[in-house]
Amino acid sequence: MMDLLGIFAFALSGAFLAVRKDYDIFGTVILSEAAGLGGGLFRDLVLRVAPVAFTDLGYFFTPCAAAAIVYFGHRLRHDDKAGQSRLFDVSDAAALGLFSVTGTIKALSHGLNIPAAVTLGISSAVGGGVLAQLLALEQPTLLRWNRDLYALPALAGATSAALLHYIGWLNVATALGTSLFAFGLRLLALRYNWRTPRARFWRNPFAGLRQQPSTVNPAAGYAPSPFTEPGTVMPPSPEWDTSAPPPSTTETTVKLPRIDARQLPHRSERPLTQPPHPGLDPRLLLRQSVRPDRREQDQNARGDQTV
Repeated sequence: MMDLLGIFAFALSGAFLAVRKDYDIFGTVILSEAAGLGGGLFRDLVLRVAPVAFTDLGYFFTPCAAAAIVYFGHRLRHDDKAGQSRLFDVSDAAALGLFSVTGTIKALSHGLNIPAAVTLGISSAVGGGVLAQLLALEQPTLLRWNRDLYALPALAGATSAALLHYIGWLNVATALGTSLFAFGLRLLALRYNWRTPRARFWRNPFAGLRQQPSTVNPAAGYAPSPFTEPGTVMPPSPEWDTSAPPPSTTETTVKLPRIDARQLPHRSERPLTQPPHPGLDPRLLLRQSVRPDRREQDQNARGDQTV
């Protein structure tokens, strides 16, 4: 029952993605099947068992029912929550919690150890969503740093189920409680925008330059680099003398040599642009270079030769 609920929830998320992408009924069914059965198919192939999606008709028709509900639901298609992907996130979070537990339990029942079972549980939980988003030409939420926690709730649900199985407390009630725990953690991440930290070394150096305060006095002989993090002090440049006192703030007068304007070449008094002819686009004149007429040059050259 938990497996079917997870398939239905993941199929709803795939159907919402298809509606948001404005797909037809066939595209909606395909994304629903991929989101609902993709993780379980990968789990069964790793366990070397016959995938239940091809042996049980209930597993096949459950995503079809979810696709029909979303596609023919007029109120869902024109709902603001559906347009803002809220229903997609809620259904995806519910499926994430259910599949993280059911995948781990099935892996443990086939004799896998705890680390392998946890890994397979996480893969079965995120596999359907990743496959549906790849088919929709979207970057998977699992790989995006600017999205809320996605893999961590699945890890929490799979680890909790494996630990309950290890101590002998795993039953239907505790499995449901573990699924609700992973589901609640995902909802809290969506509500409060919880995210995992990124590596400081590979961070974009141009991100947040306007928010970085200047931590080094440029008058001391060196200035902060725009690629440095706030709070770091750059060593002084060898080209500047840091032992010298800072420059004075008093005004100084600089005298420049006098320039004789008669020695400068005179420009032609011919206007740079000519008035456009009727019917001619004036923007075409911008690409025309102003050159003296060749006839005038030939006449001037002939006149110099006669003189």
